[in-house]
Amino acid sequence: MRIRVLLACVLLGVVTAQPATAEPRKAGPSKVRFSTFNASLNRSAAGQLVADLSTPDNAQARKVAEVIQVDRPDVLLINEFDYVPDNRAADLFRANYLRRGQNGGKPIDYPYAFTAPVNTGVPSGMDFNRDGRADGPDDAYGFGLFPGQYGMLVLSKYPIDLDRVRTFQKFRWQDMPGALLPDDPATPAKADWYSPRQLEVFRLSSKSHWDVPVRINRTTVHFLVSHPTPPSFDGAEDRNGTRNHDEIRLWADYITGKAGYLYDDKGKRGGLERGAKFVIAGDYNSDPVDGDSVPGAIQQLLDSRRLIDLKPGSRGAVEAARTQGGANLTHGADPRHDTGDFNDNAPGNLRVDYVLPSYGLIPLHSEVFWPVAGSPLARLNDTSDHHLVGVTLLALAR
Repeated sequence: MRIRVLLACVLLGVVTAQPATAEPRKAGPSKVRFSTFNASLNRSAAGQLVADLSTPDNAQARKVAEVIQVDRPDVLLINEFDYVPDNRAADLFRANYLRRGQNGGKPIDYPYAFTAPVNTGVPSGMDFNRDGRADGPDDAYGFGLFPGQYGMLVLSKYPIDLDRVRTFQKFRWQDMPGALLPDDPATPAKADWYSPRQLEVFRLSSKSHWDVPVRINRTTVHFLVSHPTPPSFDGAEDRNGTRNHDEIRLWADYITGKAGYLYDDKGKRGGLERGAKFVIAGDYNSDPVDGDSVPGAIQQLLDSRRLIDLKPGSRGAVEAARTQGGANLTHGADPRHDTGDFNDNAPGNLRVDYVLPSYGLIPLHSEVFWPVAGSPLARLNDTSDHHLVGVTLLALAR
């Protein structure tokens, strides 16, 4: 069996990787786990997250850390982790929570971390939502009460190639060819919800899009992470739904050679190089069947020939949909794949969190961390309104 696995890896040109240990192995097949978790570690005021993480006693952060210690990913994206410069909040979370065993669990260490500014809460000076003011959270480049709210954090047991990280925080929506710009239904003009002056500054990414290269043995895996805006909290113009669609499209173009128009925050143009291995991860706020997404939004990724959708699932999600009822009873998608536990009446539970590896990586296992009610771990189900999603891949050093 081992020989057959090795042969399959060679034939498929699989990426190299390391096992989930601090000490790297030499050549040989390895299991590498990539996970994403919208942990709701956002706060209502700047500085509050640092204060909460400065001691090991914050109940929510302890639960978040316990979920991570149970899943034990090698490379992890945390959505809704407020951005604080110099990795200050990330360092506190690692030291005070992840490196301490939670509830009798085994500590976990991530020597490498990446975070960067995001658009949430950054003032635009524009009245984007047409409420007569230009200083509200809905007028920022991404909805937020202060700069950095709802940020992102990447943690890794493997080195991050910081010199090659690409961020797309400032890419303008109107610079995407064929952008699905929102339309004011009260006027005959098309795509006119935002004025030309507003579109001159409007950024596509509601937080940011990051290409984070992770060095796994002698090969690089690009961790492509983002957190598109929810396709709701708007009106008939569907400004959030259309933005969500095009935020997803950015990665779809980036991996398929259609991104000649793209420029990153350093001015470099184009998408991912041909043949590169990658994993797309994050809270995409888009279900393939149910919810408020623009039809086909997440299918831009799920239908890509470069991606593998393992359709992670859990028994807990099935149980929750049955017992919570409401909108869940009318959904068309299989509740087994749900990752978000939302309002029972609308929109119900949805599949919105994804870990999607590229071809050339061999998937072994995937699941959603959503314990059934009778499990000892069910007490962790209220950690966030999202559940961690993990995918284990097999890689071969070369």
